[in-house]
Amino acid sequence: MADERSAVPPGTGWPGDPATAETPVARSAADVEALAASAGSLAELAARESVCRACERLVRWREEVAATRRRAFLTQTYWGRPVPGWGAGQPRILILGLAPAAHGGNRTGRIFTGDRSGDVLFASLWRCGLASQPDSLAAGDGQRLLSARMTATVRCAPPGNKPLPAERDACAPWLAAELACVTDGLRVIVCLGHYAWQALWPQLAAAGYAAPRPRPAFGHGVEVSVRPRAAGGPLTVVGCYHPSQQNTFTGRVTEAMLDEVFGRAKDLAGVPPAPTGPSDYLA
Repeated sequence: MADERSAVPPGTGWPGDPATAETPVARSAADVEALAASAGSLAELAARESVCRACERLVRWREEVAATRRRAFLTQTYWGRPVPGWGAGQPRILILGLAPAAHGGNRTGRIFTGDRSGDVLFASLWRCGLASQPDSLAAGDGQRLLSARMTATVRCAPPGNKPLPAERDACAPWLAAELACVTDGLRVIVCLGHYAWQALWPQLAAAGYAAPRPRPAFGHGVEVSVRPRAAGGPLTVVGCYHPSQQNTFTGRVTEAMLDEVFGRAKDLAGVPPAPTGPSDYLA
């Protein structure tokens, strides 16, 4: 059993921590399903996600990493907990990744914040008018997503960046509930990588969308129109190669390719120009 003291306790002042000491904790896949379904709001859902302990292997790994740390971050405190979705409360664009990085989101408490993939990703979002700053270094650094929200298929950093199928499935109700919370204004989902693309379709169906059959093949720039069953408008799912170090170093994905995807997502979503004053965006 992992030591809960190796993670930041909820409600102790971490910037943007959505949970408190009273937030209910999921300790099994059945708990995740029940707590996700009964959250009642996006804020409460994020709080419950951020204290989940349903997958023993992932809990043990994320907290071991938080306790040992990387040499470059030895003096830093690691978040060491699941990383919830963040950004606009009613996004027009949802950006879906695989999972937090062990020394990125698992350290900072914010998905794609503080790692090399995030450096490339946020620079593109900023150029496209979907982020308020060109980088994202730490929770509380002032970064805001504009008309966009960012989340992951698995909320804990997995060993080797490879969650087990059972861990993916146990985490799935968090994503389905998050999709259901943002249905009204959501128009585009950008899937960063094949894993996110594959994991999304069952959760779209669980959230009330008419997911196409057979499942569409992943590809960079691929667009699939999805019809909602009830509330909400038309939805387009867009594929994008993951901005991992391997992909960016080899040129599989470039700045221009990312800008093209996010520029297209912005057009499809009908995102207006970025605000210049106070806004209702949630960071």
